[in-house]
Order: sequence, then C-alpha cells, then structure tokens
Amino acid sequence: MRYAITVEYDGTRYSGWQRQLNAVSVQEVLEDALGAFLGEKTVLHASGRTDRGVHAAGQVAHFDTECTIPPHKIRFAVNSALPDDVRIVDMRHVGDGFHAQYDVVSKTYSYKIYVGNTLSPLRRLYYTRVLPPLDTDAMRRAAAKLVGTHDFRAFCSTGSSAKTSVRTLYEVNVETDGDEVVLTVTGNGFLYNMVRIIAGTLVFIGKGKIPEENVDLMLSTGERKLGGKTFPACALTLEKVEYPD
Repeated sequence: MRYAITVEYDGTRYSGWQRQLNAVSVQEVLEDALGAFLGEKTVLHASGRTDRGVHAAGQVAHFDTECTIPPHKIRFAVNSALPDDVRIVDMRHVGDGFHAQYDVVSKTYSYKIYVGNTLSPLRRLYYTRVLPPLDTDAMRRAAAKLVGTHDFRAFCSTGSSAKTSVRTLYEVNVETDGDEVVLTVTGNGFLYNMVRIIAGTLVFIGKGKIPEENVDLMLSTGERKLGGKTFPACALTLEKVEYPD
C-alpha cells in the first residue's frame, strides 16, 4: 500500500532533506519515526531535496508499507515521536503508480527578506536582511524577465547533476509588506541554488549594483558572473508541490 505525506519542517538544524552518513537530515528522522511505528524499514521518496537550512511548508513524499492502519492514526502516532521542528501535516492513500518526484507538475518557493539598518533577532533564522534603500519596482521588472521557458544555467551553482538547465517558471512575484519583501517563484523544476541566486540577483538589481538588463544577458549567455551572489538558505521555504488532479 502506498501513502503520500505532506511535511512541514524548520530546516535550521538539519543537513537538508536527504539522508546522509555524518549529519542528521529530515528524511532520516521521518524514516526512523515511521519505521519504528510500522515495525518495518521505511524508505521515503520526496518531491525533491532541500538543502541545509532550507525550510518547507509543503514538502511531499511517498512510501510503501504492508500496514493497513488508517492514515490519520499513523500520522498522529508518528508526529508524537518526531522532534518539534518536523511534522506530517497530511497523509493519505495514493495509487501504486503515484510518485512524489516524477509526478510533480509545479513547485512554489518563497524567499523572505527584510530591509533595515538593524538586525532583527526574531527574523534572523528565517529572513535575509538587506540594507536600505531597495528599489522593489526594479526588482519586479527584472523578475518578469524570468517568466517562461529559458536556459537557467546562469542561475545554477556548480555541482548540479541536472541533465538539462532548461526550466519553465510560471510566476515570479515580488511582494512588499512594510519592511518585508517576499519573492515567490513557481516553476516546473529548479536547479541547484536557483531560487537563492534569483533572490540575490534581484536584490543586487534593487540595490543598483547591477542593471536590470543583466537578467536578459544571463539567460542568453549563461554567465553566472553577471548576477548577484547566492543568498543564504535560511530565508528559503518550499511552500507547496502540485500534482495532476
């Protein structure tokens, strides 16, 4: 029997989603808790990996089991054994043909920034601070250039194992609320550090450090050096993963 779970986690103290030999991962604590309750080895297949320090509001994974206990009872029992920074927020039966990674239609990430001269202690683990001023209108104009199907190799860090760097972005929004700026990106897939590089590049444009036209040049030439720096992982959250109806 196959189950799909939706997971929320604070990635601050984890090495990322994927199980590793010498560090604690989100996958490890979930598999261990599920396996202990089900009495069998449990292997999770996620929609994709999140890196060290990245958070998730809606990571999706699936696993197979011989257990026939109702999903809500499994979820309740496993959540009671998990650390406070990881929770299964939804669990349901799915068909045997469902795959959490290969069936993904789109993913949405958010990147949170605040603009201020003083470090905010309450936001330091979940936001990136940017010194004022910041031209968010310029950021929006540059963000619009990223929508569509492009070769995003200039927005990828070295070390990626992706077979192609072509991706489609459906939305790239820059929203403001007081001193906070939230970048929201929805696409059919993402390269290694892609959203963090987009965030850094848009902020560099908003700070006047690079021109808006550099986004066009990055897409046409693949030159990473034309963009901004890769912004910190702590402000990045996987918000949701969409699948076919």
